[in-house]
Amino acid sequence: MARRPVFQEVTDTTPRTTPPQGGMIDAGHRGARGAIRLWLILLFVMVAAMIALGGATRLTGSGLSITEWKPVTGALPPMDTAAWTAEFDKYQQIPQFRLENPDMDLAGFKQIYWWEWSHRLLGRMVGLVWALGFFGFLLARRIPTGWVPRLLALGVLGGAQGAIGWWMVHSGLSGEMVRVASYRLAVHLGLAFAILGLIAWSVLSLGRSEADLLRARRAGEAKLFSMTTGLMHLAFVQILIGALVAGIDAGRMYTGWPTMGGEWIPAGLWDATLGWRNFFENPALVQFTHRMVAYLLTIFAVVVFLRARRSPHPVTRGAYVVMIAALVVQVSLGIMNVIHASPLPLALAHQLGAVALFTLILRARHHARYPYETSVRGTIR
Repeated sequence: MARRPVFQEVTDTTPRTTPPQGGMIDAGHRGARGAIRLWLILLFVMVAAMIALGGATRLTGSGLSITEWKPVTGALPPMDTAAWTAEFDKYQQIPQFRLENPDMDLAGFKQIYWWEWSHRLLGRMVGLVWALGFFGFLLARRIPTGWVPRLLALGVLGGAQGAIGWWMVHSGLSGEMVRVASYRLAVHLGLAFAILGLIAWSVLSLGRSEADLLRARRAGEAKLFSMTTGLMHLAFVQILIGALVAGIDAGRMYTGWPTMGGEWIPAGLWDATLGWRNFFENPALVQFTHRMVAYLLTIFAVVVFLRARRSPHPVTRGAYVVMIAALVVQVSLGIMNVIHASPLPLALAHQLGAVALFTLILRARHHARYPYETSVRGTIR
């Protein structure tokens, strides 16, 4: 064999017969990650709209205007005067009409009916969009490996949400109830936020490849992730308490801040006749608890934010800055609501603020678990 100079350039001129192969992670079925992500973003927007519309339905006292659960035929509203009269007759049989709206006429009934009908119709649309997307991607074999159970779970939870919605409405159709049971409202809203959170986490994960997520997890910040997980749980509890406040109109009974009706601790904080039901039915205790948890949530969020400032990852630090800014806005909206006795626009803004804050906490938590890699050249996306 002929000798070559040490510094002679060696070039392999042999044609490559096979393309370079990726690693084992990339060898799996990748699916249509981008298309599924867009589909989930659409579902996220629809569920957020459902939460806002549900809040409007509750605040306008419209939730009991439809007294039957017809998942299929109920999609069509009354089409003529006879149908409207029949629906109004059904509403006149429930306690809310007899005890709270005895002077309501057919025109007034139509106003509250359209709120509830729109809420239910949007729920049906969410289910339809999920079904078309899931089964479409499934039949096309475009769902990435390991994602079928996650996407199927969203549909199962959505179906359960519909059943829980009726369970909630049914609580206000008999006895002396003029509104739905507050604890059932809390379950209904809590499941909506759980679904929203699962969708948000999936959207964030599908925005990156599985190999990228695996590499990023090795650089994850376990302590920051754990603290943010606790913050997420506390925010979820605060959302449930907020549902209790809305369920009994407690936000409109004690105005003023930082005191409640001029008192630091309201005199009616405990009603001995209610017992354990004070935690669900006593407006003073329910609103007082909501305020105290808000203070605790704010303090804890600041602690988490200060810990996040020490993160070596710029994108992670930025996520926590956005999170704390959303918290400031949400606290401000909460104070404005109690001062002005929760008018509809402010109350809806506060509810959407909860959606934004909860989502941004999840986003910060995702960045703590899967930080973007950084180098001397900047962030690697």
